[in-house]
Amino acid sequence: MDSTTATAELGWTVHPPSGWEEVSGYDENMNTIRTYQVCNVFESSQNNWLRTKYIRRRGAHRIHVEMKFSVRDCSSIPNVPGSCKETFNLYYYESDFDSATKTFPNWMENPWMKVDTIAADESFSQVDLGGRVMKINTEVRSFGPVSKNGFYLAFQDYGGCMSLIAVRVFYRKCPRVIQNGAVFQETLSGAESTSLVAARGTCITNAEEVDVPIKLYCNGDGEWLVPIGRCMCRAGYESVENGTVCRGCPSGTFKASQGDEGCIHCPINSRTTSEGATNCVCRNGYYRADADPVDMPCTTIPSAPQAVISSVNETSLMLEWTPPRDLGGREDLVYNIICKSCGAGRGACTRCGDNVQFAPRQLGLTEPRIYISDLLAHTQYTFEIQAVNGVTDQSPFSPQFASVNITTNQAAPSAVSIMHQVSRTVDSITLSWSQPDQPNGVILDYELQYYEKDLSELNSTTVKSPTNTVTVQNLKAGTIYVFQVRARTVAGYGRYSGKMYFQTMTEAEYQTSVQEKLPLIIGSSAAGLVFLIAVVIIIIVCNRRGFERADSEYTDKLQHYTSGHMTPGMKIYIDPFTYEDPNEAVREFAKEIDISCVKIEQVIGAGEFGEVCSGHLKLPGKREIFVAIKTLKSGYTEKQRRDFLSEASIMGQFDHPNVIHLEGVVTKSSPVMIITEFMENGSLDSFLRQNDGQFTVIQLVGMLRGIAAGMKYLADMNYVHRDLAARNILVNSNLVCKVSDFGLSRFLEDDTSDPTYTSALGGKIPIRWTAPEAIQYRKFTSASDVWSYGIVMWEVMSYGERPYWDMTNQDVINAIEQDYRLPPPMDCPNALHQLMLDCWQKDRNHRPKFGQIVNTLDKMIRNPNSLKAMAPLSSGINLPLLDRTIPDYTSFNTVDEWLDAIKMSQYKESFASAGFTTFDIVSQMSVEDILRVGVTLAGHQKKILNSIQVMRAQMNQIQSVEV
Repeated sequence: MDSTTATAELGWTVHPPSGWEEVSGYDENMNTIRTYQVCNVFESSQNNWLRTKYIRRRGAHRIHVEMKFSVRDCSSIPNVPGSCKETFNLYYYESDFDSATKTFPNWMENPWMKVDTIAADESFSQVDLGGRVMKINTEVRSFGPVSKNGFYLAFQDYGGCMSLIAVRVFYRKCPRVIQNGAVFQETLSGAESTSLVAARGTCITNAEEVDVPIKLYCNGDGEWLVPIGRCMCRAGYESVENGTVCRGCPSGTFKASQGDEGCIHCPINSRTTSEGATNCVCRNGYYRADADPVDMPCTTIPSAPQAVISSVNETSLMLEWTPPRDLGGREDLVYNIICKSCGAGRGACTRCGDNVQFAPRQLGLTEPRIYISDLLAHTQYTFEIQAVNGVTDQSPFSPQFASVNITTNQAAPSAVSIMHQVSRTVDSITLSWSQPDQPNGVILDYELQYYEKDLSELNSTTVKSPTNTVTVQNLKAGTIYVFQVRARTVAGYGRYSGKMYFQTMTEAEYQTSVQEKLPLIIGSSAAGLVFLIAVVIIIIVCNRRGFERADSEYTDKLQHYTSGHMTPGMKIYIDPFTYEDPNEAVREFAKEIDISCVKIEQVIGAGEFGEVCSGHLKLPGKREIFVAIKTLKSGYTEKQRRDFLSEASIMGQFDHPNVIHLEGVVTKSSPVMIITEFMENGSLDSFLRQNDGQFTVIQLVGMLRGIAAGMKYLADMNYVHRDLAARNILVNSNLVCKVSDFGLSRFLEDDTSDPTYTSALGGKIPIRWTAPEAIQYRKFTSASDVWSYGIVMWEVMSYGERPYWDMTNQDVINAIEQDYRLPPPMDCPNALHQLMLDCWQKDRNHRPKFGQIVNTLDKMIRNPNSLKAMAPLSSGINLPLLDRTIPDYTSFNTVDEWLDAIKMSQYKESFASAGFTTFDIVSQMSVEDILRVGVTLAGHQKKILNSIQVMRAQMNQIQSVEV
């Protein structure tokens, strides 16, 4: 309200009527205004009130009143009584509506609220310097808080001579403003003169808050104070027009992250497709690796290596070359070697076999040279030297390579690797062996050397054989002999095989074996006594001559020895592929089942060769059991049938509670089947994922103990699994884990349809589970199975998580080569993770044996307290831990960016509202805190907890460096 703007009478209410009087006057600029005056100084007990009209509050909390007035100096009035005053009082009265009358509210201090007594700074006299001069005073008073819809003002004169020239009533507010990247709307000042009213800012379009919520405070004078917090232009936008606008990056520029910095030009070989770009897209033919920063120029694949020089020495080769002319703009160049054999009569070139050795390795070479050995003699080879860098995988084109053709020289054959006993009698042993891995020509014959174990090698006898089977006659009964064999080609003899120990039968064993066969002969020969006697005579004669393999004592009583490692009576695994006729291995090791005993009920999956079913098996005289049935699909080739049944030939040799049990095979009916015990809970990896977090540590250790016991049994039999993984462990209803999947044919096929297996050198290898020496040199041993067992331990403790997460196979190979190892899964006991690290020792001789692993797990089960210490991320571990899924928190400016990076952005608001807005606070979060912010999914809890653990470790490392 402003009285000076009135164009007619103000019409304010006066009491009594003889008091204040409305008159026209002039302001200091000689503009006509309406004023009120009073001057009843000669009358005693004055109480003159002047009340304004109803003034609406309009949301204000504190009201300011500016008064312009003049006061006559009492001393300048002649004969003035002592009651003359030079002051007046200011009052206000609140009301929700215009309710005042001439008598209401009462003309007294209560119900009116006094604001102040107003005194003039200067009064005027009647005459001053020869003329009358009126001196105008201006005073401002405020009151509050006010809460009703409006109010009245009242001015009380109690004996003065004065003029109220102008009254202005107002409130203060802070105007709409843009500061620190945020818009603050118009804000009214507070109820007290010292009040600060907080205003919440809203980020301008395409800006985001940084750290704390942005605020600005409005003081009592209607002025904004310094803001708290700020907004910054988000990625793809830059600040212009003094920070009031976030403009999208123009075409050809980008901005990768939130901040004050401006847009920058796209790096070389890249471009943007629209405004507001957060990164630049590589131009055709150029790429950016996953780990490349967005401001790095796009690069391309290298050109081919140059100037290849080869040096052949018999069946070995040294290759050297110079780097490519064009590195593609990168410095992470490595080389891969592809070996192809182009022997005569083999048609097109094929990948080299597993036997070829590469030093230092075949893939990921950093130096331009390699030594290759164990090639075939007199064979033409082609070697492709690929140049590969960090963007080769991004390119749709094959790597550039240089090739060289060489032909190896003449060389003697390699050593025979496997020898096994076919049959034995009291005075003879029949042996068979596999052809050398590297025959290096046509095998002319074999030389077998043997002597009694207790005698010197100088007393040895040699026997030549044109085939890989020989019967050694005229031996002593019950005596252990040492055997070695070597092959001969036109290049001469190769090396002798390792020493193998076999024992002839004693007379007592021979008689026992005859007696055991008599009931079978009697039961199968009801034709008559003469025929029975004839059959017995034939069997006895055949046994003495070692004639029939079907009567071999091998499968149940063979005593088989290897140099210093085996004990008498221990069975040794026989590779079915060493048989000239693999079907003979099936007949020897797998029981034939009549198709009428098998009832297929349900298809539960698909295998490499056909469907996998569940059903029942009812053998004569035995109870019906639930079984799993693998079937061979129709239209198979003879090779497929042989490979399919080879698994049964392998499985049938095993008998252990933690190895899958073979019930038998169906080969004489269609479809061909392999029948095993049924495992209700299926594969271990799927079972764990379906029951995430449902088992105690002791239960998990019990599962691991069962797997280790099964592998110890297999290792003792000299069997190397090659594909030990949680997917190949089956679980029954009692949580007993059994090793399965003995189909080694997958290593003989060049089929990359299964991404788990990477094809290289003519075979498929499960890179994530395989020891480095097996990947690089094809050295598959029980020690490489121990490495795989460590990965299985990690799978079990992480409830079936994929080892190395989404890293590529090449990244896994490079990481292992650089001594990185998997970190402990969440809640993994330190003792278990240390055992994993022992299994992942680079030197295979330093890895524990399966027997030691079983003993270690048994101790843990007997002493559960040893499993209570959780594995920290950086305590006493001598190998760097690898966790590519958890980023370094120091690379982010805010908790929101960190949550985006770990793919948990849906919880940003929850973190902010709960106060978890800095990394220091987040690093102290517990499981309860994570639940409190609304993270209820177990997988998300695990992901956030793992990331917080990494954050803590990084903080500790930073503090250590600072100290």
